Amino acid sequence: MSSSPLAAGALSPSLHTQAPLPPPLALGSPEHRAAKWALFVGGFSTFAMFYGPQPLLPLFAREFGLSPAESSVVLSATSGAMALGLIPAGLLAQRLGPKTVMVVALMLGAAACLLSAIAPSYGSLIVLRALLGLALAGVPAVAAAYLSEELDPVGLGQAIGLVIAGNAAGGMTSRLVSGLLADLTSWRMAFAGLGCLGAVAAFEFWRSLPASRRFRPTAFAPAVWSADLRHHLRDTGLPWLFVIAFLLMGSFVSLYNYLGYRLGAAPFSLSHTGIGAIFLLYVLGMIASPWAGRRADHAGPLRTLSMMLGVMALGLALTVLDALPAVIAGVALYTFGFFGAHSVASGWVGRRASHAKTLAASMYLCAYYLGAGAMGWASGHAWSEGGWTGMVGFFGLLLAGCGVAVSRLRR
Repeated sequence: MSSSPLAAGALSPSLHTQAPLPPPLALGSPEHRAAKWALFVGGFSTFAMFYGPQPLLPLFAREFGLSPAESSVVLSATSGAMALGLIPAGLLAQRLGPKTVMVVALMLGAAACLLSAIAPSYGSLIVLRALLGLALAGVPAVAAAYLSEELDPVGLGQAIGLVIAGNAAGGMTSRLVSGLLADLTSWRMAFAGLGCLGAVAAFEFWRSLPASRRFRPTAFAPAVWSADLRHHLRDTGLPWLFVIAFLLMGSFVSLYNYLGYRLGAAPFSLSHTGIGAIFLLYVLGMIASPWAGRRADHAGPLRTLSMMLGVMALGLALTVLDALPAVIAGVALYTFGFFGAHSVASGWVGRRASHAKTLAASMYLCAYYLGAGAMGWASGHAWSEGGWTGMVGFFGLLLAGCGVAVSRLRR
């Protein structure tokens, strides 16, 4: 469900004089196909391990005696840690190489996921989930940089689209499978299954991904990077796009976090498997992202972004009804609108940034995952105070904040 940033930061010239770069992987060659497959596997497993526990939050609340806000920390910790790890991972890849960083990230993520299955307490589970998010930051921070560096530019858009599809497919499938495993066995077996998936994916990723032939180590220039960071924050448009990323992801993750509480209670009383099946609506995100991107090319990003926010607002209103078809339709609209809005906003960052575009993309995703962590926790209090009606009011405020940001961009 999610976009992958290029490796972040402003970098000095190569440390040593290098031989001419070899040509990029030719479109349609075995190596080109292998690279696309490996990055699909990497994106799938990353977001499978990341989002797998989402339908299990009510189960954690019962087992550990937690409030809804406390149970959501299992995801907020992962999101916050990933946000903090994105830019450092991109800089590290410039020294060690993108393949090395991504393989190690998947291996460490799988280890953290497997250890989560035997966590003795909720506190230790939170620590392990934070370590998982920190480790897995190495995949989205570097994947697109590897593709843009190693692949023929003619097929680059398709390759990046395949990675994004892997992200969405992994997040969707893991939620369904973890709900099913929790129903049949326990949440610990769900984590064990996700960890085994991560380990197999790490091996397949290492085996399949061609070496970084065009990679050249570069030195990090702190003064230049700091100047670029300040430049982006002083821009009249980019900070508002970062605000949109924070609020959009915060509202979207929070809706799915607490949807399980609503659908698991009367009058719906769905099982964990039934709740997990709702995440099949992520398929709409795989449709919305390219569609909204094409529409933004023709109608403009401002008009398209405004329309997607309107779709989200309509979907949110439908979820208030106590009829399951209406709730599903509302969540479907909310999902479609979110992925469309995210696609437009993230693409706008690249168009808006005059230079250091990779750093701007990483700043956008940093705000994106910080929103997931912070708003995912804060919305738990809205649930505790006002139930689903309180949640809808809270999400309405977040969407209104996005509307304010859009109005600033219009200027």
